Amino acid sequence: MIADDQAIIRAGLAAVLAAEPDVEVAGQAESAEQAVALAARERPDVVLIASRIGLESTAPATERITRGPAARSGRPIQVLTLTTGGLDEHVTAALRSGSAGFLLKDAHPRTVADAVRALAAADAVTDRSATRALITEFVATSARPAATMSDQLKRLTERELEVLRLASRGLSNAEIAAELVVSTSTVKTHMNALLGKLKLRDRVQSTIFAYETGLIRPGHG
Repeated sequence: MIADDQAIIRAGLAAVLAAEPDVEVAGQAESAEQAVALAARERPDVVLIASRIGLESTAPATERITRGPAARSGRPIQVLTLTTGGLDEHVTAALRSGSAGFLLKDAHPRTVADAVRALAAADAVTDRSATRALITEFVATSARPAATMSDQLKRLTERELEVLRLASRGLSNAEIAAELVVSTSTVKTHMNALLGKLKLRDRVQSTIFAYETGLIRPGHG
């Protein structure tokens, strides 16, 4: 499902995705309210939504889509935030509201299609060119983490720590699998385990957690 107030953006994305044999566009919305209603009715696997529609931030709509009745009644709905200006407060707000990742609107069509597939497989997506900026901004504006947060890392096995480090650098499950010479299903198992142990919702939260605890430092990787 696609939500954007610009018809040309909606049409372009729809054309790109409709050309993929394994992707079906469930519908289009031109406002945040329409996006929430359409997601509730169609229950798509993935919603692509602009970080802003007009002057309105779509973070509240993202929260309603990802945590509302439609998402709770079955498979969670994954939201991908689209932005024209890279990282800004609207993208950050969307991530905090439940978005699984973000991409620039001028991303290559193949990147968009691959991102939709990754989200449908519950693999978070973040534009790599903005990953470091995202974490630096978040850490700079967040309160100093409690000492007990670092202690939470002790719950993880060495392999889970490796997976967390690599995921926090923006690597996909397939890339992590290649790095560690294991299967992608094994990576998913480790990722689900560490998210459960740390009581985190998704890979975006785990990336922020990794930086807040000092497991990964801004400017390093």
